[in-house]
This record gives sequence, structure tokens and C-alpha cells, in this order.
Amino acid sequence: MKVKVIKTRKEYSVVLNKIDELWNAKPNTDEGDLLELLVTLVEVYEQKHFKIYPPDPIEAIKFRMEQLGLKQADVAKVIGGKNRASEILNRKRDLTAQMMRDLHKKFNIPAESLLA
Repeated sequence: MKVKVIKTRKEYSVVLNKIDELWNAKPNTDEGDLLELLVTLVEVYEQKHFKIYPPDPIEAIKFRMEQLGLKQADVAKVIGGKNRASEILNRKRDLTAQMMRDLHKKFNIPAESLLA
């Protein structure tokens, strides 16, 4: 197989099939090195053609609440009260910069998600 930069959807598909064939290749062998190279080429192609954007800030908060088993009252303690938490989670009020910092610090929500 001639290795080159992936430029088309067809080339992408061919490389994915080759990766499937090589998937169990042992590291530090010719096949293992080829597999590693092809995976790198696919990653580059996917980053360019299949961008993943950060989630909506409110969805990020709700997701973290679900992960940590938090209630709205837990968020309220961080952002300034029950009414404010309700307004934020129901999209009736925007997050302030301080709220974003506090949510990031307290619940480890990625800042990129809160700033989106």
C-alpha cells in the first residue's frame, strides 16, 4: 500500500479498511508501524473534516450534574441561589464570567464548554 495524505472520502474509506486489516499487528513491526502511521493520517483527516465543537454551556452543566448525581440545589449553591440556577438552566439568564469560573472550579466543567 502506498502511504500518502488522505484527501478524499474514498481514500479515507480505503485507509479505514486497511486499519481494520492491520488492527492486531504487533508494535515495532513493519505492520505495526504501518498501522500507527495510518491511524495518524486518519486522525489528521478527521480533525479537518469532522470537527467536534464543545457542547452548549447549559448542556455541559446538565451533563456534569448527571455524571455527579447533582441536583439543581447543588448548582444553586455555586451560582447564587435557586432562582438564578433555575433561570440559567432554563435559558432565561446568561451565565456570567464569575459563574463560569465557579462552575469550572467546583464541578470541573471544561472552561471551553462554558464559554461556547
